[in-house]
Amino acid sequence: MNHFIFNGKMMPGGIPVIGASNRGLRYGDGLFETIKCVNAKLQLANAHFARLWKGMSVLKFKPGKHFGPEMLEEEILALAKKNGHLAAARIRLTLFRGDGGLYDAVNHQPNYLIESMPLPEAHDLLNQNGLVLGIYPEVSKNSGLLSNLKHNNYLPYVLAALYAKEQQWNDAILLNEHGRLCDTTIANLYLLKEETFYTPALSEGCVAGVMREHLNSQLPGLGYPVTETLLTVDDLMQCEEAFLSNSIHPIRWVHRIGEKTFTNRTIQQIYHPLCSTID
Repeated sequence: MNHFIFNGKMMPGGIPVIGASNRGLRYGDGLFETIKCVNAKLQLANAHFARLWKGMSVLKFKPGKHFGPEMLEEEILALAKKNGHLAAARIRLTLFRGDGGLYDAVNHQPNYLIESMPLPEAHDLLNQNGLVLGIYPEVSKNSGLLSNLKHNNYLPYVLAALYAKEQQWNDAILLNEHGRLCDTTIANLYLLKEETFYTPALSEGCVAGVMREHLNSQLPGLGYPVTETLLTVDDLMQCEEAFLSNSIHPIRWVHRIGEKTFTNRTIQQIYHPLCSTID
């Protein structure tokens, strides 16, 4: 059984750690990060922790002076070692406020939970079978102060993921309140047209992905400029290639959306050079 860490304490799986009045449970009052660990090293750790601290500022958490990235990284690696996951693991770090109602939190220091899950041997390979996606039509994602955060109130993505499963898709694309492309349930979206990659701007409501930031800085060096912009469903249907990106899978190519199919010639060319830049 895998162990987990709760507020600095290593615990065996299955042990309850929160009560009925916990604000994370009641209100989704918190944040999370999904971090890839390979060969006992956290990939893009500085960017993950920078995003986490920005999110804590927005949500008005007050971390103590001993709560910092170095402490968290040390505990993450200790957990991965305990669970035998140092070779390749998905780390989930969840922060949430403690007990209290809407206006009377006990305090604003973050509680935290660290989990580790092993990754398959093929975690660093480009997907052989392209993804099948669709457009989720029922709930839009609003752009605003919270839209770029990895916060725990994830209902639009939860419902979109359930819808994708019903439709037998690999993932679903969410639209924003203007009907434009936002992101998918677990990834940022990239489109290729005429040797330029396009991705929804942060102002469109997508999550500020750590891998998104990395790819935006690295793709131009491979000869492919990146434009962050407003994208429509028509733009999606007119592009040549498309891929999804997140911290666990830097690139997963898309084969089909509805009746539209995509190639992956360019994606195959850039995959390994891009992956070599991730540290």
